[in-house]
Amino acid sequence: MEEKTTKIYDESQIQVLEGLEAVRKRPGMYIGSTGENGLHHLVYEIVDNSIDEALAGYCTHIEIEIGKDNIITVTDNGRGIPTGIHPTQGISTVEVVHTVLHAGGKFGGDGYKVSGGLHGVGASVVNALSEWLEVWVHDGKNIHYQRYERGTPVAPLKVVGETDHTGTVTKFKPDPEIFDVLEFDYEVLLRRMREQAFLNKGIRITLTDLRGDEPRRDSLMYEGGIISFVEYINRNKEALHPQVIYFESEKESMNVEVAMQYNSDYNEIIVSFANNIHTTEGGYHETGFKNALTKIINDYGKKYNLIKDGDKKLSGDDVREGLTAVISVKIAEAQFEGQTKTKLGNIEVRALVENAMNETLTNYLEENPAVARLIIDKAMTANRAREAARKARELTRRKNSLETTTLPGKLADCIENGIERTEIYIVEGDSAGGSAKQGRDRNFQAILPLWGKMLNVEKSRIDKVYGNDKLTPVITALGAGIGDEFDITRLRYGKVIIMADADVDGSHIRTLLLTFFFRFMRPLIEEGHVYLAQPPLFKNKRGKEESYTYTEEEQEQAMRDFREKYGDDVKVDIQRYKGLGEMNPEQLWETTMNPETRSMLRVTLEDAIAADNIFTILMGDKVEPRREFIETNAKDVVNLDI
Repeated sequence: MEEKTTKIYDESQIQVLEGLEAVRKRPGMYIGSTGENGLHHLVYEIVDNSIDEALAGYCTHIEIEIGKDNIITVTDNGRGIPTGIHPTQGISTVEVVHTVLHAGGKFGGDGYKVSGGLHGVGASVVNALSEWLEVWVHDGKNIHYQRYERGTPVAPLKVVGETDHTGTVTKFKPDPEIFDVLEFDYEVLLRRMREQAFLNKGIRITLTDLRGDEPRRDSLMYEGGIISFVEYINRNKEALHPQVIYFESEKESMNVEVAMQYNSDYNEIIVSFANNIHTTEGGYHETGFKNALTKIINDYGKKYNLIKDGDKKLSGDDVREGLTAVISVKIAEAQFEGQTKTKLGNIEVRALVENAMNETLTNYLEENPAVARLIIDKAMTANRAREAARKARELTRRKNSLETTTLPGKLADCIENGIERTEIYIVEGDSAGGSAKQGRDRNFQAILPLWGKMLNVEKSRIDKVYGNDKLTPVITALGAGIGDEFDITRLRYGKVIIMADADVDGSHIRTLLLTFFFRFMRPLIEEGHVYLAQPPLFKNKRGKEESYTYTEEEQEQAMRDFREKYGDDVKVDIQRYKGLGEMNPEQLWETTMNPETRSMLRVTLEDAIAADNIFTILMGDKVEPRREFIETNAKDVVNLDI
């Protein structure tokens, strides 16, 4: 029996957090984390308020500026926050919006028809988590100003000047007491702002970065709306039909827009939004789209005898192969899961999307039989490939069950089971694999050597993956399957570590493996199981003194340290590692495999659209986008071995 605590538990132990104190105490509940994602979420919350003004028909331009010291300024030309005294709070409405949780114009009334800032906590949460925040409201006559420090007003709202326009300016500095990361990533903000510009056609969003020697600025406006969004996603792909299929439908207080286009790739990209919020976990709008698409394609194929009576019904995966689609719904009473709004829970939206699809997509196919045939043919080919993959999968399983060894890939397994501590190193080459096997801790570290170049899955369907002698060992070793059969709960190792040489061939192998994981085992990356080992580039030795460095910058610093310690004429024996095989087992363990001393990079998936585009550029069929990518990024390349 556990020993009970002797501390008193009575009414004095019940803590009541007043006002914004709760936000500062548990920031993760409101913005997801205090890391990079949470930091950027502050900007999204303020911009979302400006977007809501655009949805209401009042805002046409939103400006976001990243200033020195990562100070953010968001300016819009909307109506401006109301400045009068709030009828129940007794303070200015501006102060209510910034200091009272769940206060906003989005819970009813006529202020907003639809809104992304559902919970009314946006401005107040940003205020609570900022070292300071300043707001200026232009009402067409006067400029009203108020400053807050860590959520608390410094003084009441006051008039500081005259103006002839309306809008709101919000300026804030994230609180270093709250956030682990304080540096804003321009590319992360640019991706989000581009999304918003696509979703709100005709709205201009300008993003400016003043932190560097030269300002960087992107001005985003897309008259084509989500049609332009699909074209942007497919810009490096070969479209199956030139025109993006688009339709819009409205019923009562709900509106749905869908834009879709097929390409010659084998992967689907479906991006969904509700009230301009990216619903990364989907929801009923995505469910309605997928259900309707599968039914419509099958019905059309049967009607025109493109799908014969003896053919199997096309599955959802079949009809979505090579599809890029953007779904955007706007509803008055949106129900999201959590403040970070990743899944839409309004069940009535499913019927809205299905009905819109049935009416408009069916008509489109009837009016464009050539496009319809291309789509059906691609789906039928996908269906046959999926059937071939099933047979290959069964053959692989039967073959493995009859063999005495589990893997042809020379897996050296570890003793422990379960994913809490275990890890598998996928190692380039037998030589490095041999050193890794000898140097590892066999209790929790497994080694799988690979040899030669593997299949580029960007150019292959799933049926080509099964039976491939380079990929089958990886699939079998991880034990979780691939594609639509992938089951993360069956994963045999908690960390999947790619360990390749620090040269061009090693980079190619890393890219091929990451492409494979991204296309056929995406949850492996999404849930943080994939890592890149970081072997050292240099070994420095002077007498009995040894050290390793992992980058050119570290090496330059190490040389400066040697000269400072021993004089400018110091002699240091420098070894430049070209491959993992050059290290003996002890060195490999000490530098690259020992959890106490190693350095690894976790592979993350912040933006599936950007990741898809990079893999398409680097591993796809089109040469021109790859050439442009290399020319653009060549200046940033380091440690390139020819």
